[in-house]
Amino acid sequence: MYIGKAAQLSGTTIKAIRHYEEIGLLPAPQREGRYRVYSAQSVELLTFIKCAQQLGFKLKELQGILHGYRGDELPWQRASQAIAQKKHALVTQIEALQAVHSGLVAFESSLEEAQGQCSFERLLDAGAAGKS
Repeated sequence: MYIGKAAQLSGTTIKAIRHYEEIGLLPAPQREGRYRVYSAQSVELLTFIKCAQQLGFKLKELQGILHGYRGDELPWQRASQAIAQKKHALVTQIEALQAVHSGLVAFESSLEEAQGQCSFERLLDAGAAGKS
């Protein structure tokens, strides 16, 4: 199949496919004259790349996962390891964000308490006492 059909089936764009070839994510396809010809394996790889990107993988990370891939079976073992690392990183980020959220809630609460203790009349009295 030609590049347009491969893009359509994988949910990517022609421009993205050419970019993936340039950076070595996608092996160079066979050619018929001037036209690139893609296989079902190419579409599977393109779909994998698109899905991985949607789940937060960067192209650099995918280059590490797909290093040495030449159109045979996808390196599922490396992909599984990368997914496990990504999940661990997300858990760490979630914990950090929950800590920030808790801090904001505590900060908000302390501001509300301070506001309740600070009356306008007391400020006026303090200001008047400072002038005398």
